[in-house]
Amino acid sequence: MAKKEFTFKGLRLAQLQELSLKEFAALVPSRERRSLLRGLTPEETNLVRKLEKRDNVKTHTREMIILPNMVGKTIQVHNGKGYEKLVVNEEMLGKRLGQFVLTRKIARHASPGVTKQGVKVK
Repeated sequence: MAKKEFTFKGLRLAQLQELSLKEFAALVPSRERRSLLRGLTPEETNLVRKLEKRDNVKTHTREMIILPNMVGKTIQVHNGKGYEKLVVNEEMLGKRLGQFVLTRKIARHASPGVTKQGVKVK
């Protein structure tokens, strides 16, 4: 069985990559649309420019909205402590980079009253 072709609001990836920023903004939810229609910040513009030239770019701009020309690229997004590698795919379009890189570590606790070495704590 063949894999179903990806579409975003009825458009294929090649068609999305041909759209202008304003036309793509009309397809995303209202919060992202308002942000895109205001224009990209200098940091976001710099990130887009770097991604055109090369792959595997480091960035702190977690609020950057994922655009069609970013699909397939590797971006290292800062999580507050270090950089986490993020490979952008089609399903991420219209979301923000920070949604895919968690800033908080999940707490893993041992059994109550027991340390990691197995010695009971009083």
